[in-house]
Amino acid sequence: MIFDPLYMLVIGIGMILSIWASLKTKGTFHKYSQYTTNARMTGADIAKAILRDANIHDVTVEPVRGTLTDHYDPRTKTLRLSEAVFASASMSAAGVAAHEVGHAIQHAQAYGPLKFRSAWVPVANLGGGISIFVLIAAALLGGAATATGHNLAILGVVLFACTTVFTMVTLPVEFDASKRALATLRRGGYLTPDELSGAKKVLDAAALTYVAAFVTSALTLLYWAMRLGLLGGRRNE
Repeated sequence: MIFDPLYMLVIGIGMILSIWASLKTKGTFHKYSQYTTNARMTGADIAKAILRDANIHDVTVEPVRGTLTDHYDPRTKTLRLSEAVFASASMSAAGVAAHEVGHAIQHAQAYGPLKFRSAWVPVANLGGGISIFVLIAAALLGGAATATGHNLAILGVVLFACTTVFTMVTLPVEFDASKRALATLRRGGYLTPDELSGAKKVLDAAALTYVAAFVTSALTLLYWAMRLGLLGGRRNE
């Protein structure tokens, strides 16, 4: 399998997309982290202000170590902002902080895709953890050309699809959070139009990482379905 040209192509595309998206995100974040907003509100200030605007009073905002480690934890209703966002008054900090608050607002409003993604996490973890072993076993047993291989192939593809579904549903969740972020920043007057444009570029770049994850997962799923003979006929190797 590791010498399969198609497999190497799929892995190569995935790596290139992931590296490009990561570099794009970090580069854009760094660029707009150099510009301080006129309001001089830190990421923490922005987050707390938007939460108040949304009438959400049970979410805690706290710093977390690392770079671009910002996230919202719905289990504890905690919004954690990285060091470069929590205490910074830059365009990047404002955009990222508002984005994470977007997730908190989604949670408060029981946003459907977010509820589904949260419920799907254990399914995706289970599928991702054992699917590769089932897929390799199916390949060793002849894939769709044998009864046992065919059954294992279907099981392996279904298990791997659990992770693909997770990356897919993540897209509307993240896009909606960014949409909410920009709307709240504009509505609250926290950023000027030019500053809002900079924040949008940061969020657009960050979204590329989720797109790259989905494309990579979908291509890998398609590869296995073809490799095991479930699509396009069995490959003779």
